[in-house]
Amino acid sequence: MTASLTLLGIETSCDETAAAVVCGRAPGPGEILSNAVFGQEDLHAAFGGVVPEIAARAHAERVDLVVMRALDEAGMELGDLDGVAVTAGPGLIGGVMAGVMAAKGIAAGAGLPLVGVNHLEGHALTPRLTDGVGFPYLLLLASGGHCQLIAVEALGAYRRFGGTIDDAPGEALDKTAKMLGLGFPGGPDVERWAENGDADRFEFPRPLIDRPDCDLSFSGLKTAAVRTKDTLVAAQGGLYHRDVADICAGFQDAVRAVLSAKTRRAMSLFRDRHQGRLDPVIAVAGGVAANRSLRAGLSKAAEAEGFRMIAPPLPLCTDNGAMIAWAGIERFAAGIAAGPVVARPRWPLDEAAQPMLGTGKKGAKA
Repeated sequence: MTASLTLLGIETSCDETAAAVVCGRAPGPGEILSNAVFGQEDLHAAFGGVVPEIAARAHAERVDLVVMRALDEAGMELGDLDGVAVTAGPGLIGGVMAGVMAAKGIAAGAGLPLVGVNHLEGHALTPRLTDGVGFPYLLLLASGGHCQLIAVEALGAYRRFGGTIDDAPGEALDKTAKMLGLGFPGGPDVERWAENGDADRFEFPRPLIDRPDCDLSFSGLKTAAVRTKDTLVAAQGGLYHRDVADICAGFQDAVRAVLSAKTRRAMSLFRDRHQGRLDPVIAVAGGVAANRSLRAGLSKAAEAEGFRMIAPPLPLCTDNGAMIAWAGIERFAAGIAAGPVVARPRWPLDEAAQPMLGTGKKGAKA
């Protein structure tokens, strides 16, 4: 059994400047001694989305402060740590660079080893941090920038069954909220309005739901929401509160239906590939996993397929330093933490998989 390790984790891939101190040993669970996050919602709200330049500047200004807060909350100094882990990609490159440079300075100044962590691997290993889940298990990673169904087979060994060919669900929720005049980030506002809405009033599509694979698409669904809103505005000169609530309810219901159906197909593929797994697990991660309606739909899908569903606590759904620290602990313990730490805007988990459609000439971020 490997010894327990204590690591500082730093996360700056998008619009949360985060740091945490975590201790433990693989396969977990670990102990989160602190988990500090500086959000940037106020900086980006006027634009209805994350502005990369603003995010990068905010990370550079706040990363030292969030690290000090994490150490203070844990009651530790740098000399008490066994190492430093930092998100080295994928993400907005300015933010990733801010975190990597800060981590390099901290590690060099304190004489600590440094490991670069794939942000997506941080999400993928969170079920081990929280519940000590053994390999292999199935993961649905759904956030503002990513949506994938992945078999987590071992540390560093990931098989992608499918993913979004265009907008991630969180991105589609944000854009729909912006179109309706709601706040940013859009997911929580859409969920609140949907609670009082009629999901059956408008007929929204379920993109790719009839295709016998695990790929997803949310761009057409977003376009359908825009057209519904435009039709209502043209007919009645604006939107009533009930219109907004019904659009949100219908849109959210369509996202839930697509995610549930595609996840069930991934469960079937996982079961075929890992027939010896007597207690199959489906874990959900990413900001979209905080949506209660989507969680409920996935829970029903898991129950129907005989899978046990694990969802992290809400603070660990969105980007955070604890998951990065834990991924660093797993890598240090496995002896695969060596190598230069370089900021990467694109870094797929399953590097053998073909890039998803619609990801651009440089290939898939994930």
